[in-house]
Amino acid sequence: MGVSVPDDNIVKVEADDLPYNDVGAWTEAKHRLVAYYAALFSAAMKDKWEKRIYIELYAGAGYSRIRDTERIIAGSPIQALALKVPFDKYIFCERDPEKLAALRKRVMRHAPSADVAFIPEDCDSGANKISAAIPQHSKNHKVISLCFVDPNDIGIRFSTLQTLGLKYVDFIVLLALYMDALRAEQHYMKNPSKIDQLLGATSWLDRWTTAKQTGAEFPRFLAEEFAASMATMKYIPPPFYSMRKIFLYEKNYPLYAVGLFSRHPLAYELWDKALKGSDDQRDLF
Repeated sequence: MGVSVPDDNIVKVEADDLPYNDVGAWTEAKHRLVAYYAALFSAAMKDKWEKRIYIELYAGAGYSRIRDTERIIAGSPIQALALKVPFDKYIFCERDPEKLAALRKRVMRHAPSADVAFIPEDCDSGANKISAAIPQHSKNHKVISLCFVDPNDIGIRFSTLQTLGLKYVDFIVLLALYMDALRAEQHYMKNPSKIDQLLGATSWLDRWTTAKQTGAEFPRFLAEEFAASMATMKYIPPPFYSMRKIFLYEKNYPLYAVGLFSRHPLAYELWDKALKGSDDQRDLF
């Protein structure tokens, strides 16, 4: 493979007068992993595809403030724009007008010459617009995309991923298996529509009733159900252990699991390298 992420790839930013995302300290671990993988992906695919596209469905304001501190960090869009081997095009979707305006200004500050499309609406209602912003793929002009899916809860709709998955798109998906699904398990048993939308199916509830009787854990069950849904689009279902857990550091309590979904085995080789490499760089952030 021979692709590495240099220490100076980490983007340092300073406070400004624009809006921020309000985030927990665990966000840095998530950004570290995504930035590391994006760097590996972009470099590895550079000579294999004519166009490499980076997509964020919940792009935010570009900068984040660590909750209960004055610390400002670069968000994942800014990290992606600063890669040593940048993508050919970026697509950022953000429904909050103030955050989107802040993101536009910060993108111009950090990467004024980058080819960036902004989608000013919810990613579910705007899925067709996001897809249309991806350059057309052809035999002589191959296009591959990496899409980061980073909702605050389990609210992403599988139908959105289906729309984008009609093209050559790999996904890094943050699943709120612990901070949302596990905490609200009883609520979702009575009101399953949100998980129905996540999985693109309603039959999961019967399977969970059976699995729970055998001692299955709800977060792992949902992760494997989601992987099975992705497999219907010919994505290779990753094993649960390959999903990186993001913890609430003070309590060592898991909040999310971050998983890669691709149709090609090479992507999972890069993912394994990113899992190891982002751990090695823990002290750099």
